[in-house]
Amino acid sequence: MIEITTGTIGEKIIKILQKTYPVTVNDLANMLNISQTAVMREIQKFQTKGIVQLDFLPNKTYIRLLRNDFSFVGKKRQRKFIKHKSGGKRYQQDEYDGFMYS
Repeated sequence: MIEITTGTIGEKIIKILQKTYPVTVNDLANMLNISQTAVMREIQKFQTKGIVQLDFLPNKTYIRLLRNDFSFVGKKRQRKFIKHKSGGKRYQQDEYDGFMYS
């Protein structure tokens, strides 16, 4: 079982690769709105772990997912309770039934 931290670029890449195939590096960079070098850096990390394989064609590079046994692990959450201020002071309106201007 391969553990991947949620909220990272790696998690987003894995989830896209699970849903769609074939995907090129350029397509993946456009879907995630990041540069191709950042995508290639993550893909190379996955390639050394044996998770993905790159298929090189003359003008495109396709990414193939080799494994499907992932568990997505959440980040540690903040344990201290945070107090949020309410919407501000609330004023009571006087009940006035007369004209606004005299």
